Amino acid sequence: MPLRALASQLSPAGPRARLSILIYHRVLAQLDTLLPAEPDAETFRWQLRVLTSLFNVLPLSEAVERLAQGTLPARAACITFDDGYADNATVALPILKELGLSATFFIATGYLDGGMMFNDRVLETLRRLPAGPIEWPEVGLEHRHIEDDQDRKQLAAELIQGLKHLDPAERTARAQAIAERSPTPLPADLMMTSAQVKALAAAGMTIGGHTQTHPILARTPDAQARAEIAGGRETLEALLGEPVRLFAYPNGKPGQDYDHRHVAMVRDSGFAASVSTAWGVSTSSSDPYQLARFTPWDRTPGRFALRLVRNLMAHQEAPQV
Repeated sequence: MPLRALASQLSPAGPRARLSILIYHRVLAQLDTLLPAEPDAETFRWQLRVLTSLFNVLPLSEAVERLAQGTLPARAACITFDDGYADNATVALPILKELGLSATFFIATGYLDGGMMFNDRVLETLRRLPAGPIEWPEVGLEHRHIEDDQDRKQLAAELIQGLKHLDPAERTARAQAIAERSPTPLPADLMMTSAQVKALAAAGMTIGGHTQTHPILARTPDAQARAEIAGGRETLEALLGEPVRLFAYPNGKPGQDYDHRHVAMVRDSGFAASVSTAWGVSTSSSDPYQLARFTPWDRTPGRFALRLVRNLMAHQEAPQV
């Protein structure tokens, strides 16, 4: 059976619809050996062409409303981006406009206008280090050696995993200590400017909240978590002059990165819906504050298309808290 016909059977129009939501973070101008999971512009273009050949792509705000109403079209899908990288505006936006597509961009507001997320501090520091030994006992690296970008990538993954779930203040301090070892200055333009966020909105894209500094909410005191969620929204609304109604949980794994307390905080902060990173589809019975998302990682159009459809075949919905 052709994939499009199979997708129509698995995700029919109306009350039995299944909503597919794709997650992206960056779209690179060219491939980067230290960021192999991030598509370049040409890969992103063919991925969207495959997506639109099989699915009906909607703005997430519209899809959320129609999911609740039972009026989604067959094979409904949405495109989302997390964090707020500048290449979303400089590389991804022109391709979205070229193909007539809308996407939702979830922005961590604390990094606008020259900021840098902790993982990028680690990666960009290692990118700049020459080959040779590494002795960083204060962050758990001893008797290590860099030969090439493969070593840099592995060390970055190890360090980022060790930092990810720390208290936000400690995570920032340790990442900054690593950044201070860079032999040359780190880039100041990885994240969007306020003007780029406004340009996305002006181009018809949706802007959503993603906290201020991207903490793991489950590891954050409740008062701080509440301030992160509400503060990010307030910053974006002041910047755009319009309501911000959608939210994405940082890291986003239910029960691990957020729990029922944070679902309530998001709802109480005035958001209409939110998305997780639990793989799967969302249906009319899904919690609108824990919608599923996924990232097809395949590097050929055929396999990418197959995974898009296979994601519809999971009969159970994504886990929720």
